[in-house]
Amino acid sequence: MYGTSTKSSLMMVPCGRCGANNFVPATLQKFQTIPCTECRSGVMAPVHMDHFELRSVIGQGGMATVYRATDHVLARQVAVKLMAPALAQDKKEMQNFYREAQHQAGLNHTNIVQIYNYGEFEGRKYLVMEVADQGSLDDRIQKQQVVPELNVLDVGIKISSALELVWKKKLMHLDIKPGNILYNIDGEPKLTDFGIAQHTEDRRDDEAGLLGTPYYIAPERVAEFRQDWRSDLYSLAATLYHALVGRVPFDMPSIEETAYAHVEERLIPPRKIRRDISRDTNRSIEKAMAKDPKRRHSSYGEFIMELEAARSKVAVKTLHR
Repeated sequence: MYGTSTKSSLMMVPCGRCGANNFVPATLQKFQTIPCTECRSGVMAPVHMDHFELRSVIGQGGMATVYRATDHVLARQVAVKLMAPALAQDKKEMQNFYREAQHQAGLNHTNIVQIYNYGEFEGRKYLVMEVADQGSLDDRIQKQQVVPELNVLDVGIKISSALELVWKKKLMHLDIKPGNILYNIDGEPKLTDFGIAQHTEDRRDDEAGLLGTPYYIAPERVAEFRQDWRSDLYSLAATLYHALVGRVPFDMPSIEETAYAHVEERLIPPRKIRRDISRDTNRSIEKAMAKDPKRRHSSYGEFIMELEAARSKVAVKTLHR
């Protein structure tokens, strides 16, 4: 039963995440993966798609899968986001995917994942993007429980700058959360997933309901069905709060209760949970998460200046320990 032909039915494929060599069965179906023997991320036989060669899975969700790939025309590494097969005939989802590509492609910023191309393969739409495959802020929270204050402030400053450009382009992201802040090989945070982003002139889709993540959603979006750049500011501050203290601002038994807690429940200041958080950082987070949007910062620039000042003090204090 164990003949010498076994070797010929296997091919060696390096893992896109850790580089470990894996033996993959030659009979593995297209896009099917097996866990890497070292890091457990998805490894698959290479798939040729136009002039891209997809080699491993970076991330996966219900809507799409993101693959690490090689662009053989420009000789560079890219990420390819390929729609799930089940959505290929869903016109609305296809339109949403295209809108995401348009929104993100118009944003040229160091801390926003760049879109390079948009196409179709075997009836499935795909986006070609900059590679940011070193995990997310959510991954760091899960591994470390709490993220060092300096690192959190760095994320806040850089993603605020990215959101400042988003607003200048008359867009709102509307789903700022730790899972949508990715890191590249240089450790630079990158904002991604503009799947539910809206133009300031877009009409609200009543059929779609309230879109966003309840743990980080701004109260005015829940209670009044209105939103602007301050709603993204609130969600970013809620994201930083989670990273600083190791838990979300509000966590109720149901999704609905969690969303409405942003409207009705008083925020526990970060320093009440972790006394080592600086007063300046605590004050800025509280202000950005004010229930009334008018009581938040007057601009992203103001928020950035506060975070930069807080970061300088924390850095000096860290050096003198």
